[in-house]
Amino acid sequence: MAPSSTTAAKAPSSTGGKGPVKAPATKAVKSKPPTADGGPKKRKKARKETYSSYIYKVLKQVHPDTGISNKAMLVLNSFVNDIFERIATEAGKLASYNKKKTISSREIQTAVRLILPGELSKHAISEGTKAVTKFSAST
Repeated sequence: MAPSSTTAAKAPSSTGGKGPVKAPATKAVKSKPPTADGGPKKRKKARKETYSSYIYKVLKQVHPDTGISNKAMLVLNSFVNDIFERIATEAGKLASYNKKKTISSREIQTAVRLILPGELSKHAISEGTKAVTKFSAST
């Protein structure tokens, strides 16, 4: 009786001869439903929210002929996120101290006074008051 093809002349395995080599399991690949033009459906890029467009608009208001690099924009975006988080955290603490569940412009104003130093807080408060007044007039 001739040896079967499964036992005849096995090649050395990568496992060092410690058993049969298993083929990697193959997964069933699902085809994506075609789009209107017949091509495969494209995956949408994950949206990332930044302040870049607003920073750019303010830059153009202040210095219309000045540009900004991507790295500088990333630094400014990080700065805005950091200041926002600090003010929001402080305003949240102030609201909880006063047993309130709502952060109002008063809490924001007090938080800005506590976080920003001297003249900077005065300018920020005047700009914030101006913005709130303009917003209240439009509604």
